[in-house]
Amino acid sequence: MKTGHELFVHGMSDILDAERQLVNALAELENDSTNPQLKKAFASHRNETEGQAERLEKCFQLLGEEAEESECAGIKGIIEEKKNFMEEDPAEDILDVFHVGAAIKTETYEICEYESLIDMAREMKHTKIAQLLNQNLKEEKAALKKMEGFEKKIKPNQMMDAAQEARARESSRSKRKRAA
Repeated sequence: MKTGHELFVHGMSDILDAERQLVNALAELENDSTNPQLKKAFASHRNETEGQAERLEKCFQLLGEEAEESECAGIKGIIEEKKNFMEEDPAEDILDVFHVGAAIKTETYEICEYESLIDMAREMKHTKIAQLLNQNLKEEKAALKKMEGFEKKIKPNQMMDAAQEARARESSRSKRKRAA
């Protein structure tokens, strides 16, 4: 890789793979979630994500380039975290909390990638591509804001068991004694 253009094509290939992976992951999140509003949010964002992938494909057409065979390791890692978490047999309320956290990680990752790609597109005077990428960015930012709202509302039914609460109280007392 020797040019910014090559890096740009690589980055677009990476985010295209991310969006494709997320279409499937969002379907799983929708099925696994118990909160009806959260299910609806994942379904809605899955539809947006399909549109984002289509916009990225349009970007490649405008460039006269083919997407590289690429696997977005960042998104793959977040999806792998969910698979590993499911092996812990989480309670339904805990699963919803986890889903919201995973969605926030994912949206943050995507926002960073889109911002970088938009900067590069503008630098190379790819105005139409920058506009298409900016549409995706706006949707990702809206999805992040929605998930941050869920983060405030969806909480575990039980934060700690009795033994964990006792350790927390003891730890708090120890800290106050040292401060005094």
